[in-house]
Amino acid sequence: MKKYNSLRAVRADIESGQVTCRQLVEYYLHNIKEKADLNAFLEVFEEEAFAQADAVSKKIANGTAGKLAGMVIGIKDVLAYEGHSLQAASQILQGFKSLYTATAVKRLLEEDAIIIGRQNCDEFAMGGSNENSSFGPVLNADDPTRVPGGSSGGSAAAVQADLCLASIGTDTGGSVRQPASFCGIVGLKPTYSRISRFGLISYASSFDQIGVITRSVEDAALLLEVMAGPDDLDSTVSHREVPSYSTQLSTGDKKFKIGYIKDCFEREGLNAEVKECILGVKSMLKDAGHQVEAVDFPYLDFIVPTYYILTTAEASSNLGRYDGVRYGYRSPNVTDLESLYKKTRSEGFGEEVQRRIMLGTFVLSADYYDAYYTKAQKVRRLIKEKTEELLQSYDFLILPTAPTTAFKIGENSENLLAMYLADIFTVQASLAGVPAISIPVGRDEKGLSIGLQLMSRSFAEASLLAFSNYILEKTTVEV
Repeated sequence: MKKYNSLRAVRADIESGQVTCRQLVEYYLHNIKEKADLNAFLEVFEEEAFAQADAVSKKIANGTAGKLAGMVIGIKDVLAYEGHSLQAASQILQGFKSLYTATAVKRLLEEDAIIIGRQNCDEFAMGGSNENSSFGPVLNADDPTRVPGGSSGGSAAAVQADLCLASIGTDTGGSVRQPASFCGIVGLKPTYSRISRFGLISYASSFDQIGVITRSVEDAALLLEVMAGPDDLDSTVSHREVPSYSTQLSTGDKKFKIGYIKDCFEREGLNAEVKECILGVKSMLKDAGHQVEAVDFPYLDFIVPTYYILTTAEASSNLGRYDGVRYGYRSPNVTDLESLYKKTRSEGFGEEVQRRIMLGTFVLSADYYDAYYTKAQKVRRLIKEKTEELLQSYDFLILPTAPTTAFKIGENSENLLAMYLADIFTVQASLAGVPAISIPVGRDEKGLSIGLQLMSRSFAEASLLAFSNYILEKTTVEV
């Protein structure tokens, strides 16, 4: 069976009788087994996927199928799906099965998506390489000696390697966009509050956002359209009307005003090939008649420390519930209540999660709260206001998604500063809460993907997706 790059192509073949939903599931299951060494999936729902495929085929035949009929999807192992295991790639949730379904996942099922399995990720979504999973690292399908990015590395590698048509990931500081860049696919982080977070295991609640990883902008738009909108189970979700994103993907003859953050391109550590590629796109846009200007963003050096102070503080609070008392792993070597907490958490949590909990507890402590956490909140406000100010003057901001292409497994494991600084271009949108997308625009001399990141005003996903589609049509990169 051929590789599909969009649901539109899948539906065309279904309607012409060239393929059935069951055959699609068989195809992806075969690929998952053939490429099991990538470690992208933690569990495959084989029997259930076939049952869903048969049910969807009947709906297609009688004309009652939903918007996602024929789309085979994987979900990151931080999204609740009733009756299915949910571990956040951690041993602390060993044996736990979800008692309910996340709102975003429920909406996918209501539109007849076929969920094929749960995908590997960095433990509790903490990481930028997918090396922190308690189930082992995920490998990049372009070069198995390299990382796929993180924390949604399994979700990205699965789409990259054609193990499913699309994946649902989560983005706290770039965890959808950076792996999409490393894997040569599309990764969208919507505006904070655009998609309900009910049923999403929390890392940092004021940052976490469900996002999508696809092979086409059109599919990203369709998935956002399905999942977005009000939810009585999430008091933080936006009640704004959800546009028909998938039907608004043309920019027509409109010319846009685009700002490129020059501080990013002057930064030491930016790979020369990445810089050249992104500047090439900038020149292409200028030649096409768009207004492209350099803009200053003076807070670039403060982005990463602000992000890690705030997210670790929130993580230390959110992860306090995993104590071995109510559910999940409980250490067998306990003698009293104190040892239950200590041993369960030290044995159940991985090294990176423990590190972030301890850092978060430190910055929230009475002696250091004002020195770190309070200051970081003030800097976040400055970053948010400056980003919004720029987006009032420009339709889009463009910058690299990541400073490098996919790095070698183990390359940054001992250099945590280098690992954390890999987020430097993605966390701005997360701190500001604005939507951002990574699209593939080139490859380096090793054949590794380079991603371009675009940011737009809050709730302007329709124009962001349309412009991203326009750029992809202008480039010749194969997704």
